[in-house]
Amino acid sequence: MPRKQIASPFPTLQKQSPPRSARKKDSAPPKRSTTSIKVGVQIRAQRLAADLSAGALATQAGVSRSMMSRIERGLVSPSIEVLDKIATVLDVPMSRFFADQVRRLDMSHVPAGKGLKIERVDAVKGYHYALLGHLLSGNLFVEPYLIELSDEATPYPAFQHPGVKFIYMLSGRVKYRYGSRTLEVKAGDSLLFDARALHGAEILRERPVSYLSIVFTLRE
Repeated sequence: MPRKQIASPFPTLQKQSPPRSARKKDSAPPKRSTTSIKVGVQIRAQRLAADLSAGALATQAGVSRSMMSRIERGLVSPSIEVLDKIATVLDVPMSRFFADQVRRLDMSHVPAGKGLKIERVDAVKGYHYALLGHLLSGNLFVEPYLIELSDEATPYPAFQHPGVKFIYMLSGRVKYRYGSRTLEVKAGDSLLFDARALHGAEILRERPVSYLSIVFTLRE
C-alpha cells in the first residue's frame, strides 16, 4: 500500500525571476545619426583650424568637455543654442557645420589658351582678362585670371575690392602702388596683399605687361 505523502510544515523555496527593470540589458553602442556625424566632423575641423583645444572650445561655449567630445564624435545632436555658441567662439557662420564637404569637393581644368575671355563692365581700357577657372571650397571663392595689357593700356593704381589678391608677373616691368607704398615689380616677381587697399600699376616701365592675378574672397 503506497505511503501517503505528508505536506511539509515549512514554506517551499521557489526560484524567483528578477524584475524586468533589474535585468541586464545588452550593451549596444549608441546609434549615431548621419547628420550628427557630419556636424561633429565640421566642428572638429573648424576647431583645429582655429588652433583651439577641445577643452578650450568647451569652456568658451559653456558646455562640458565630455559633451564637446560627444558632439565631435557625433554621439549627440547639439541644440541650436549650443551650435550658435560654438560658431560664435570659432567665428564662423553656423551654416558651416552643415556643409557637406564631400559633395562640394571640386576641381577646375582649363587647357592652354582656353581661358574664358571676360568683358568686364568696370574694366579699365586696355586691360584684358581671361578667367582660368573658378572654385568654391566651403565659403572660400577663388578666381584666377590672366591679365594682359595692350598698347593702349594706361596706368591705373586705383583698383579696390574685398578679398586677398596674389599677383605673379609674367612679363614687363611696372611701378606698383599699394596704399601709400610703391615698389618696382618685374617678370618673376610676386605680390600678395589685402585687396581692400587701393592698388595697381602706377607706371608702365616696360611692355608687354602680363601677369597672373588670383583673388580669394569669402562668400556667406
